[in-house]
Amino acid sequence: MKRLDIAQVAAATGMAASRLRYYEERGLIASVGRRGLKRLFEPGVIERLSLIALAQTAGFSLDEIAGMVDEAGRPRLDRAQLAAKADALDRTVRRLSALRDGLRHAAACPAPSHMECPTFRRLLKGAVETRRRTFVEDLG
Repeated sequence: MKRLDIAQVAAATGMAASRLRYYEERGLIASVGRRGLKRLFEPGVIERLSLIALAQTAGFSLDEIAGMVDEAGRPRLDRAQLAAKADALDRTVRRLSALRDGLRHAAACPAPSHMECPTFRRLLKGAVETRRRTFVEDLG
């Protein structure tokens, strides 16, 4: 199979070469040689970079992603970890949906002042509670 140089991998994935070098430094991908000064990769690196991109989009850290691949480069996905992340995303979707609905209401609210609107006041109270919970979670 034909090896890809770093420019070809960057073009195929839309990732900057600097990002690919960083991923290599972190051990997420590995080059297999050089052509002149350019790193060479096996074609399978494209799929691995797709897995990395998907995991990052889902909110996994690079350290967590590193644990999702075995020594041979095959995915080793922890189903419990995936389920926990899906649950966290569900909570985020619910929170953002409530926020969206509150903002839509505030935009169309007939009350003379937003501070007179019970829905807007609940939105304000919810914002403070969310910040407090996030702060406490960050400490723990």
